[in-house]
Parts: sequence; structure tokens; C-alpha cells
Amino acid sequence: MTTITPPRPEGLSGPGAELRPRDRILGTARDLFHRHGYRGVGVDAIAEAAGTNKMTLYRHFGSKDDLIVECLHGLAEEADAVWARFEATHSGDPAAQLHEWVRFGAECAISDERGCDMVNAAVELTEPGHPARRVIEDFKTDQRDRLVRLCRAAGATQAELLADTLWLLLEGARVSRQSVGAEGPSARFIRMAEAIIAAFLPRGPAAP
Repeated sequence: MTTITPPRPEGLSGPGAELRPRDRILGTARDLFHRHGYRGVGVDAIAEAAGTNKMTLYRHFGSKDDLIVECLHGLAEEADAVWARFEATHSGDPAAQLHEWVRFGAECAISDERGCDMVNAAVELTEPGHPARRVIEDFKTDQRDRLVRLCRAAGATQAELLADTLWLLLEGARVSRQSVGAEGPSARFIRMAEAIIAAFLPRGPAAP
């Protein structure tokens, strides 16, 4: 799957205020990075919004880059949970899991105007040696490989081509949502994705 993650934690007020400082800092950082960008938010703003101070932040995270990496690892763990839910909900039915991937991808693309956090990080953090680059590359490679395996298990004879087509369609849908809004081409993501799947699996089960 491309970067599909559940809504990020609020972490700024309410029940989040009872979290341990490290968890509160992480939740706050993810929310601020998502809304304002990785370059647009400094450690002072994160510490203040988390109800702590820079000394505490640096005690848990050696640098802002370390904090970014931990946020990205959190996104990867949540994506793993999404895959596990697909498998639990449609156990033994990879075609149904693939259709569920499409529906969940559409939900992510349409509901979130800020797009994919991993892609946003890749766009902003361009230095080859930045520690986040490896996390992003490993995550994206793993998600694409999972989609290939799912397409193969669903019976696609050209599993890699189908997976890459769906992958690029979703990546594009999320960018389109950012640029022209929810009523643009991303609104037709499910129809397009299902048509592509049908072309590769002409005798496969119809989408539920």
C-alpha cells in the first residue's frame, strides 16, 4: 500500500494531557508536522504545545531529526496495523483484501487535505544523509512489496504491474486532493482503481 495511515493523534489537550511526556511530545509533534510541515515547526513550538520544555524534549529525543524519525516509525507501525486488519477482516480472501485496500486508500485520499506524511517528509527533507530518508525509503519499499504480494495472491498474472499501477494511482490521488480539493480527480479513485483491478482480474470476484 502507499502510505495509508489512520488519523494522527491529537495529543494537544484533553486526555492527551495525561500521557507520559515522551508520548505527549510525539503526539504533539506528529500533529504539528502534519499541519505545518517538518521544516515549519521548531522544537520550541513542539515543547510549548506539548506542555513541557526543550530540556525534557531533548532528554527523550536527542535532536529534532531524531523526533522526526520516531514520528515516521510511528506511522509505519500504524500502517502495519491496517494491513493486519485487512487480513483479519477478510481472512483467506486476498481479492477482498485488495478491494478493502482500495476503499481505505480512497478514505485517506479524500478525507485528508494534507496528503501523505511520508511523502511530505520526503519532499521537505531532501538531504541524502538525513536519517529520515532511510525510514521513508524502507517504508515505501515495504508497502509496495506488500501490495505486490497481495495482487499476486489475488490471482493477478502481472502482479507487479497491477500493484505499481494502483500504487501510483493512489499517490497521485493524494497529491490531487492537496492541489485541487476533494471534488477533483481523487473523488473517482475507487472507480478507477476497481476498473484497473477488473482488467487484471477479469474472472475475479466483484468488489463487495
